[in-house]
This record gives sequence, C-alpha cells and structure tokens, in this order.
Amino acid sequence: MRVMIGAVVHLAAALATNAQAAGIEGLWARADGNAKVRVAPCGSDICATNTWIKPGTPSEKAGDKLVMTIKPSEDGVYSGEAFDPQRDLSYRITVKVDGDRMSTRGCVIAGLICRGVDWTRIR
Repeated sequence: MRVMIGAVVHLAAALATNAQAAGIEGLWARADGNAKVRVAPCGSDICATNTWIKPGTPSEKAGDKLVMTIKPSEDGVYSGEAFDPQRDLSYRITVKVDGDRMSTRGCVIAGLICRGVDWTRIR
C-alpha cells in the first residue's frame, strides 16, 4: 500500500480547474531527483504525466499519468480528487504552489495514510 501511495503522490504535480491551471502547468522535478512530470490539461481535468523516471525507481515508469479534478481552496492551494488509472485507485489530494515551488499531499483510506512530496518547476 505504501508503494502505491508513494507512486501516486509522486505523480501528482499540480492541480486546478482549467481556468486556474496556467500557473501550475509545466515541467516539475521531484525533490528527491527520481522523477519529472508534465502538468497539463487533459479534457476537463488536469493530468500529471511522468516524463522521466530515474532508472531503478520501483513501481513508476515514464508515461504513467495521474488524472486530477481539483478546485482552488485559497490562494495557491488546490484540493480535490486524483485518479491513478495504472493502479485503479482514487486519492484525496492537496497541492500548494508558491512560484516555482510546489508541494503535493495525497491520502487514501479516508485520510488515514498520507504522503507528501516537494517539487521545483523546471519550466
């Protein structure tokens, strides 16, 4: 379960409605150096798609996608649901964006198991 949560949170790069997404769209690098994701609209949602995964990183691969339905809750903070089609799992997610820095926090099992990840905007 921990591996799945970690993988989902690592994919989660940024989320918002399409109207608010411009500030968080782009390429983001995970703070541990193991992944890069592109955040962009996908239909009426926002997707975070792995563009690069460090060789040897378990349970993740380039092309994996997280589909998010997120709404702004305050300035730079978005929250809502994320769906990981590779694992067929849904998560509660919160994203905080401050310029070129972002933090994501994903939870499963009614918020009992959560994990956070920090990101830096590449472009």
